[in-house]
Amino acid sequence: MAVRSDSTRPLSPGQVRSDKKQEEMGRPQRNLRLYGCVFLLLTITAVIITLIFTVFQIKDPDIKVNSVTVKQLVFANNGGVPGGRNITLVADVSLKNRNVASFKFGNTTSTISYGGVVVGEGWIPAAVSKSKRTLRMNVSMDVIPEKLMAVPGFTADVISGALNMTTYTRVQGKVKLLKIIEATMVMKLNCTVVYNISSQTAESHCKQHH
Repeated sequence: MAVRSDSTRPLSPGQVRSDKKQEEMGRPQRNLRLYGCVFLLLTITAVIITLIFTVFQIKDPDIKVNSVTVKQLVFANNGGVPGGRNITLVADVSLKNRNVASFKFGNTTSTISYGGVVVGEGWIPAAVSKSKRTLRMNVSMDVIPEKLMAVPGFTADVISGALNMTTYTRVQGKVKLLKIIEATMVMKLNCTVVYNISSQTAESHCKQHH
């Protein structure tokens, strides 16, 4: 005679009700854990988005020319520059990095124009402006006297006592946040420099463009 195994014995009605009751009691806990995970994920996403648009928002650095001085600018009686020496303009420049990461930029060239003609240039070496810091630099720009004196109206400006020159500087660099977000920024700085011959002083007015 075959012996029936207990494993094949059907569950009693009491056991079925007990298992169903345990399943119903465990369901709210699973739902609670699921809702908790979803809420945590939404919270983290909201925090990340908030940081990206506030603390980690990438901003263009500010470039400011504090002062401009002119060296070796001596005129002869005939309105020329004696000795054939280059004229040197020295600009005190500040670059304020408003980002929470460093701003790195490469070698930069500045040009000087007089009467619509480029008469000289200078350069800014590659550098790094640290987070929330201001980098201060002295930028020297050399003007070639022969080009300056060849511009029509030069002698008349010397007699009037003032020379009006313009400078153009283009700075290109990168900001990288958390080794993930990287942005390339280009700043353009246009300046008008008025040199007073009698007082040998220079005034500058600059405007930054992005």
